[in-house]
Amino acid sequence: MPKDVAALTAADFEPFNGGDFTLAAASGEFVLKLTGVRHLGAALRAGGAFSLTFTTPPGPFLPQAIYPITHPELGTVELFIVPLGPKDGANRYEVIFT
Repeated sequence: MPKDVAALTAADFEPFNGGDFTLAAASGEFVLKLTGVRHLGAALRAGGAFSLTFTTPPGPFLPQAIYPITHPELGTVELFIVPLGPKDGANRYEVIFT
C-alpha cells in the first residue's frame, strides 16, 4: 500500500541514505541510489521542508513525472521526480518536500 507523502519527513529517509530504491516506469524498473537527504528549513509540513537526491547509472534520463518508488523497509510511495543532469558519471534526480 502506498505511503502518504504528506506524512513523510527527512528522518524517514535518513537511515536509507546510500541505499537502493526501485522506481517503476512505463519503460521498466530502475534502481535509484539515495545519495542525499537535505533539510531545507521550516514549512507547513510536520518535520519541515527537505529534499532527496537520487542517482542512476549514466544513460537516458527519466522524464520529470510522478513515479512509484519502493524501498524494502519504507514500502512504496509516489514521488515527483525532477532530473538535475549528469554529475560524476551518474544521472541525478531530486525530490522536494515543502
